[in-house]
Amino acid sequence: MPTRETFSKLVMALVAAVILCLVVVAIPASAQSNVGNYAFLVGSGFLCDSGDSANCPAVVRSANGDSYEVSGAGMFDTKSKLVTATGTFTRRSPNGDSVETGIWLASELVSFESYGIALGARMQAQSAFGPPQFGSRWMPMRTASMPEGGLAIFHIRLLPMRGPSRSAALQVNCALGRVPEERQTEGIRLTLGGSGGEFDEEVSGRTMFVLTRLAASPAKEPPAAGDEPAPTPARVQQ
Repeated sequence: MPTRETFSKLVMALVAAVILCLVVVAIPASAQSNVGNYAFLVGSGFLCDSGDSANCPAVVRSANGDSYEVSGAGMFDTKSKLVTATGTFTRRSPNGDSVETGIWLASELVSFESYGIALGARMQAQSAFGPPQFGSRWMPMRTASMPEGGLAIFHIRLLPMRGPSRSAALQVNCALGRVPEERQTEGIRLTLGGSGGEFDEEVSGRTMFVLTRLAASPAKEPPAAGDEPAPTPARVQQ
């Protein structure tokens, strides 16, 4: 049976292959869309290159002391809510023992709120995103890509190596850009389905969103005589 380290490397290699295909193939195909396309990292990739063990993986804790360690990466479309993302997780008891290890898969983007472009992080990302390769710097960066802060919520599925799978909501907060006062702590939160518990104390871990494509909005035509403007949808409050 493979060790946890080998298992994690195999999963992240798979993630790398998926993201490379999406960046090279899917993004150019969506050039005419009027949406934002993002890549994101959670306690993985070049975020781990500083050598600070607190950066990777991202760790979140519940009120009773249980914790989850999460690493992963993916891409999402803010209009269609489609997401392709995966990674690894480990659940630990309050005394640090590993209780469960597996992979997670994202099924839907629930919401994304941008904090704006982070120009300072762009230089860091440009130096880290090299030619496509597997390893800690595997994700390529196009010249038009821009690091960005924000808060994303995903529906995910936790698939442990042993035992049944379960649904969960993964919240990813990147504290770059114009960050609201109540969201200054970077990291993740996890809510398990079926009264499985809430992990809402961000312990450590870095995250980042990268805007890979933002198409220009088409010019609006004036309404025809007698037409009434469509009502503006109410913004969902988080």
